[in-house]
Amino acid sequence: MANMGLGYAAAALVLLAGLVGCRSETPEAQLRQRFDAMQVAVEDKRVGDFMDGVSEEFTGPGGMDRAALHNLVRARTFANARVGATTGPLEVRVDGDNATVSFHLLLTGSSGRLLPEQARTYDVTTAWRREEGDWRIHHAQWDAPR
Repeated sequence: MANMGLGYAAAALVLLAGLVGCRSETPEAQLRQRFDAMQVAVEDKRVGDFMDGVSEEFTGPGGMDRAALHNLVRARTFANARVGATTGPLEVRVDGDNATVSFHLLLTGSSGRLLPEQARTYDVTTAWRREEGDWRIHHAQWDAPR
């Protein structure tokens, strides 16, 4: 029984160490993790998970709101059997609870064959802010496809 108590104590220490480790991440590291998770969500066609990282107050090009972004992402992901979202290096600038992330984006889509039938490149700038402790995109701007 005494060994079981030690096992529980060890497990509790590991859990606490993990929680402390999460809190010690820099805001930039947290933002990059959110960005990566959203990129994977698009590629896995988990539109809802992608939208979890988008603010209710989102604005985009041409007056786009959150609902329009949701519809755009859903249409693009479900129109293709496979979706690829490849980003160039992220340029991240954090200022307190606000941040900007700029990057090049290559979107590819295919009907399931080995090579993509579609490919478009964009220059993207996103504005982020902390909302209830989580980073969310509240504005995005991208250029026309190249």
